[in-house]
Amino acid sequence: MDQRSVYLRRQIVRVLAAARRGHVGSALSIVEILRVLYDDVLRHDARDPKRPDRDRFILSKGHGCLALYVILADKGFIDEDELWRFCQVDGLLGGHPETKVPGIEASTGSLGHGLGIAVGMAVNAKREAHDHRTFVLVGDGECNEGAVWEAALFAAKYALDNLTVLIDYNQQQSYSSTHEVLELEPLGDKWRSFGFEVNDVDGHDVTQLRAVLNGVATKPRALICHTVKGKGIPGVERNLEWHHKSRVSDAEIDQLLSALDELHADA
Repeated sequence: MDQRSVYLRRQIVRVLAAARRGHVGSALSIVEILRVLYDDVLRHDARDPKRPDRDRFILSKGHGCLALYVILADKGFIDEDELWRFCQVDGLLGGHPETKVPGIEASTGSLGHGLGIAVGMAVNAKREAHDHRTFVLVGDGECNEGAVWEAALFAAKYALDNLTVLIDYNQQQSYSSTHEVLELEPLGDKWRSFGFEVNDVDGHDVTQLRAVLNGVATKPRALICHTVKGKGIPGVERNLEWHHKSRVSDAEIDQLLSALDELHADA
């Protein structure tokens, strides 16, 4: 893990320290996905967040918003000071993304709906002959929702080669594994059967993500991103107690930061 990935994780922990709450594991699993999108793939402009030719990104698994907020601050969409007011009454940033935040395309968090919104944006781009693309990040547990597959059918019917779905496949949900709650495998074959071009990638490998996301698609695309929930902090990785925290102690924050200091030294 390089220094940029460590830095972004440290910012997530700092937000957690300020708010004493948040979906930690879900944010840490998507750091590299968001980093590559905003650093290397998306056409965006923090000075003009609504410019018509921008690429659209929707975080359908809205509970992972700590990672997105950190990226948006890093890119200048929001002031960094807003991070330290996360989930506070005088702050801009809530526990799920809202369109009042610059750079947020859709209010999300009610799982299963982000892909449908993204499909609508992609269809509109086709009909208006615009060349912007739409990217949507969904959770693997979110793929339990029937609305996801209805939207996928629609995307294939209208040959939306301007749409990319990224699945955060950390194989854990809020209270157990995806295999125990509702088996998803064979996940790649499911997306192929719905008319998608499918790639399996290491969701923490920046080079691999860049290569696939910058490739040309000829049909709707699904990237199955194999990730680790809580990636980067040993005590948090694959630990469902860190899916969401409503109370975090000073000692826990110190442990998280110490673990990241060790990663930084090795980067």
